Amino acid sequence: MKNSKELMNRAADNIRILAASMVEKAKSGHPGGAMGGADFVNVLFSEFLTYDPENPRWEGRDRFFLDPGHMSPMLYSVLALTGKFTMDELQQFRQWGSPTPGHPEVDVMRGIENTSGPLGQGHTFAVGAAIAAKFLKARLGDVMNQTIYAYISDGGVQEEISQGSGRIAGHLGLDNLIMFYDSNDIQLSTECKDVTDENVAKKYEAWGWKVITINGNDADEIRAALTEAKAVTGQPTLIIGKTIMGKGARKADNSSYEHNCATHGAPLGGDAYVNTIKNLGGDPENPFQIFPEVAELYAKRREELKTIVSERYAAKAEWAKANPELAAKMEDWFSGKAPQVNWEAIQQKAGSATRAASATVLGALAEQVENMVCASADLSNSDKTDGFLKKTHAFTKNDFSGAFFQAGVSELTMACCCIGMALHGGVIPACGTFFVFSDYMKPAVRMAALMETPVKFIWTHDAFRVGEDGPTHEPVEQEAQIRLMEKLKNHKGHNSMLVLRPADCEETTQAWKLAMENTATPTALIFSRQNIANLPEGNDYTQTAKGAYIVAGSDENPDVILVASGSEVSTLVAGTELLRKDGIKVRIVSAPSEGLFRNQSKAYQESVLPAGVKKFGLTAGLPVNLLGLVGTDGKIWGLESFGFSAPYKVLDEKLGFTAENVYNQVKAML
Repeated sequence: MKNSKELMNRAADNIRILAASMVEKAKSGHPGGAMGGADFVNVLFSEFLTYDPENPRWEGRDRFFLDPGHMSPMLYSVLALTGKFTMDELQQFRQWGSPTPGHPEVDVMRGIENTSGPLGQGHTFAVGAAIAAKFLKARLGDVMNQTIYAYISDGGVQEEISQGSGRIAGHLGLDNLIMFYDSNDIQLSTECKDVTDENVAKKYEAWGWKVITINGNDADEIRAALTEAKAVTGQPTLIIGKTIMGKGARKADNSSYEHNCATHGAPLGGDAYVNTIKNLGGDPENPFQIFPEVAELYAKRREELKTIVSERYAAKAEWAKANPELAAKMEDWFSGKAPQVNWEAIQQKAGSATRAASATVLGALAEQVENMVCASADLSNSDKTDGFLKKTHAFTKNDFSGAFFQAGVSELTMACCCIGMALHGGVIPACGTFFVFSDYMKPAVRMAALMETPVKFIWTHDAFRVGEDGPTHEPVEQEAQIRLMEKLKNHKGHNSMLVLRPADCEETTQAWKLAMENTATPTALIFSRQNIANLPEGNDYTQTAKGAYIVAGSDENPDVILVASGSEVSTLVAGTELLRKDGIKVRIVSAPSEGLFRNQSKAYQESVLPAGVKKFGLTAGLPVNLLGLVGTDGKIWGLESFGFSAPYKVLDEKLGFTAENVYNQVKAML
């Protein structure tokens, strides 16, 4: 429905008043951008965005991804017009326990599709969601015919991740993606001209985007641009909206306070705030209200949406009747439940590298989990995600019938795209690269943990045994950094991430099983480059689920307990043979996940690692990796320097990762 320009301006001013007042009351926040972007979100939510007001989780809804999280007052305000937030809740902006935090946190029931904050990630989530929508449409048909909208700012365009995001969206021809660029030329401490003079339109056109430039504060131009963008095929669309930072703001003397860095990141304050609210047609004494005509505008849109959605539901019912198997799959995929996998049928080759064992599992998953997408940052034949790729094919423009995402050399972008797929729903994403390059991905991994998105992060080449590649490629401190996520609790009180570093090929299968069954948080799977001898015969690999368990020498009264994860466990096994010749009673514990172990009962933990027994830990990373398991009265052999360039077996000798050194260190400790 096309509404009058006068009414649209009144509604946008209502959003501006609410946004400025939220910041003013909190004495904290960013009013300027929210005021400048009000026109776009008003047109989008009152005329274009298709969603079910009664069922926010409807699978076929359009999705809106906000990139600049500091513009949360804009999002909360427009959502208040749709009925998702009350005036009281807006007044609790940035306060303890409030549903309106300073940067939006994902809450689909309230219309918030993503947590946003680190600039550049939000719009990249949108790219991932658009990929997921294409993937699902290729399997389910027009029942998944939705548009993904993104909102980006000058800062988001400048963040390096935007390069990867723009390249991928253009290369894949994501014509279901429409992004609004709030180009106001003002940043927190400078004007944009002080830091860049690039031609953003030409850049996106070079990536294969359709680019439309408009007055971003003109409702008619916004409407025309969105209408044109909806009709574009074969390309994503960027709408560059030239907007005014702090639109409508007035200083104490009632002169313009627009296009000013000061309005970006601080309350307007005093008379400037009062004059601004008056200028926008509000009441400074009672700013938290929705104008009657604006309430009527959004009530009409609500009725329109009821009609639109009922038609979509009717079409879905007809589709389900004609395609009962697909309908059942769709329901299952969006349920969030772990997929059914025949784990017992997976046959591993003894003594293989855990990255190769992972490839074996991925091959089975490619055949058995139809809604899984695997990605690699141009390393599929080395991180062994090609185990998945060999059973499918990569996405290409106009063809999303495959299930592999070749992201190119862009680890952070890849990770954010996979998070976006998970946020969209219906898709189980996994992505792989070398463990040392997890450094590029940490900002996204953190966001995945914060949003509780169950992405599977596959990291191979897990230690200095990368060998001749040298210290640039040899992870040392990375495991300690990632394992901190095991110790960090999310808002529900659970470990924010599941981290698993399996000791051999069979433990790898169990690790993947745990990863696929973990639907509540992201999972890190850390695999070896080199071959690893299997653990001793008779080992109960199902105990992997307990995080740490006895794999050899279960003497009731051991003289010493040896603890490790990954390939170091097999080194402990070799060292034990020497210790036993000296009559030393040894227990070996494989600890792929301290986080899982600490979730077990105290009795179980004590049965595996009893107090009062000397413990020795071996880790190819920093000694702190095992400190929580070995304790301060034990001994840990690890690395305290970067790696070196040499064949990995030479490095084992030089760095003390041998059976003989295990023997020597334990003997010295005892």
